[in-house]
Amino acid sequence: MASPHPRNSAPPSILEKARYIVVEGPIGAGKTSLAHRLAEYLPSVKPLFEQPENNPFLARFYQSPERWALPTQLSFLFQRLEQIATLEREGMGESQCIVSDFILERDPLFARLNLPADEFALYQKIFEAMKPAAPPVPDLVIYLQAPVSALAERVYKRGVDAERRITESYLERVAKRYANFFFQFEAAPLFVVDAAVLNPVDNDEDFKLLIERLKDMRGHREFFGYAE
Repeated sequence: MASPHPRNSAPPSILEKARYIVVEGPIGAGKTSLAHRLAEYLPSVKPLFEQPENNPFLARFYQSPERWALPTQLSFLFQRLEQIATLEREGMGESQCIVSDFILERDPLFARLNLPADEFALYQKIFEAMKPAAPPVPDLVIYLQAPVSALAERVYKRGVDAERRITESYLERVAKRYANFFFQFEAAPLFVVDAAVLNPVDNDEDFKLLIERLKDMRGHREFFGYAE
């Protein structure tokens, strides 16, 4: 029987086969910027990005989290559900790739972090009632991780007024939630990037290295950092 791949030719990598790629990470990790750069690099891409500017409660949440956490969270939830519904209606063609900066399954992460127990219970009921029965599963998730000091510095540098109220203690809680979430994540191949020492958003060489490693990725979970 003939080999399914030409002799001396490696099978296609996860990156080359992926039709749905998600870049994730805590606030300040650079997930949206890297998702944009990947969308520009890959052919025939349909972007699917969060739209925080369209959440009317976000700025008020940073000013008064206790008062505005629930409407902020629900606004993001309905926004993401609408985006995913649009994606499912339009479908993904064989020649088109989706690049996104969120996965719906981590939405309760922020809800649990920001809401008191009774409001989280209400949010959870809404989430379970509204989420798709079979939400689209990414073919590849790129998770950017970085220490809190690096996250805080990047949040400060990007100069978004509403974000200036974000404290390092809050970023630390967010980062821990992400770490726990992705430690247990098995739904899709996971590529973990040390975003403290690598900057594939602003550094062309780091971006090239990232692409090379993604093209070499064959396992279900890999880590990418200079310390290797």
